[in-house]
Amino acid sequence: MEMLRKVEEALELIRPYLQADGGNVSLIEITDDNIVKVELMGACRSCSMSMMTLKAGIEEAIKRAVPEIKSVEAINLNVTA
Repeated sequence: MEMLRKVEEALELIRPYLQADGGNVSLIEITDDNIVKVELMGACRSCSMSMMTLKAGIEEAIKRAVPEIKSVEAINLNVTA
């Protein structure tokens, strides 16, 4: 439960930047092997920079807050960061 709270807090820190560009992110789950699954929403779904946003923005923010997280995957991009 603590990990979930920390991941949500990390997403709250990055959310304003995504929203400024018409996008957003939603936490779907944290797997048993510490992989965070998110859904990119709005402009983030179709933006050509969404993979970079996932890797350099979202994943970095989450790993900084919760070092145990191994990776972040966007369920609607079908790629792993």
